[in-house]
Amino acid sequence: MSDIRSSYTDNQHFYGRHTPRELAETFGTPLYVYNEDVLRQRCRDLMGLSNHPGFGVNYSIKANANPVLLRMVREEGLVVDAMSPGELYMDQLAGFKPEQILYISNNNSRRELQNALGHNLLVSVDSLSQLDDLGAINKGGKVMVRFNPGIGAGHHAKVVTAGKETKFGVNPGQMDEVFALLKKHDMTLAGVNQHIGSLFMEAEGYLNAADVLLHLTEQLPKGALDTLEVIDFGGGFGIPYHKYEGQARLDMAELGSRLHALISAWAEKTGYAGRFLVEPGRYVAAECCVLLGSVYAVKNNGDKRYVGTNLGFNVLVRPAMYDSFHDVEIYGADTQARKNMVQTIVGNICESGDILAKERELPVICEGDVLGVLDAGAYGFTMGSNYNQRRRPAEVLIQSDGTAKLIRRRETLEDLARCLMD
Repeated sequence: MSDIRSSYTDNQHFYGRHTPRELAETFGTPLYVYNEDVLRQRCRDLMGLSNHPGFGVNYSIKANANPVLLRMVREEGLVVDAMSPGELYMDQLAGFKPEQILYISNNNSRRELQNALGHNLLVSVDSLSQLDDLGAINKGGKVMVRFNPGIGAGHHAKVVTAGKETKFGVNPGQMDEVFALLKKHDMTLAGVNQHIGSLFMEAEGYLNAADVLLHLTEQLPKGALDTLEVIDFGGGFGIPYHKYEGQARLDMAELGSRLHALISAWAEKTGYAGRFLVEPGRYVAAECCVLLGSVYAVKNNGDKRYVGTNLGFNVLVRPAMYDSFHDVEIYGADTQARKNMVQTIVGNICESGDILAKERELPVICEGDVLGVLDAGAYGFTMGSNYNQRRRPAEVLIQSDGTAKLIRRRETLEDLARCLMD
């Protein structure tokens, strides 16, 4: 039987040898379903941005830290970062070596900084106080400093990570203080980095910010460029969430051409022979995943139609936190034509803000249907919770041969109490 609304995943052969309803029946819902081929292609898109000898891609695993997926990312030639001991642990499980991991910290305890140093990682700090703290335990060592380029971008105020209204980065005007602390602790500036925000869909802002960082790097004290190993331009590469509206993709060919020209010319001008990194998270992981959920109740409150599912914000918090848009597919028996109507899709959490899709014009959704939330691979499972003591869902991988493999089991009730002490 055909499905109600599934043309996007149909055209991709996203589910391999299976149907979404078969996967829902076999593994239960909610269920994160990943496609290996899509993940690998997004990695290749990014690695193809430049063939400059020092160019590389640093995957921000906060987007998705499943070690099975991380191993594929490693196989495609990307390096990774870590923001916490937990992320570092996942990087190591996936086989990344110390030289393939950057520790991008903010407001970390000395204990966490010491842990990163103990694993021979290059640590990035984003404040003078953290630089001083790291120096106290890393005398004579190396450090990376995150600067605020003054240019922010993003689809929501909460994801803008540069400019005046953000907690991140050292003001470039504090460069003298940075080098005073480096001298105090006999440390070497081995890297500079930045991040302007998330989900940009045009190249211009990113390239402008990259140019700002390169200009800043040129202003470093004499000799500092000789010891600089890494220049990380940050991330924020967007993907088209409005699939069924035909939203245009970020033009990677244009971005790659202009970025390659920028870094190649700058390296030739300055003699810099280190690494240039871009730092995408969303672009790597978002589109390789569809989140499956089940419809259990449909009702009207006044003139508003509500579709009740098991896709609460404990499973996918982005719509509730950022007002984020995710396209929705409908998998159900198309035994009769279903007219379009405005519907609001909600979850099973006891909060009025537990809304997955607000007032969407979609084919009528019925009890028993399975829904597919597109582009759920970034900031999906990693931001999930046990709110209302709901168990976190399973994760399944559609492998290149089309078969489905369970890569994370669904939590059990016992898992909820595993850390309790009697």
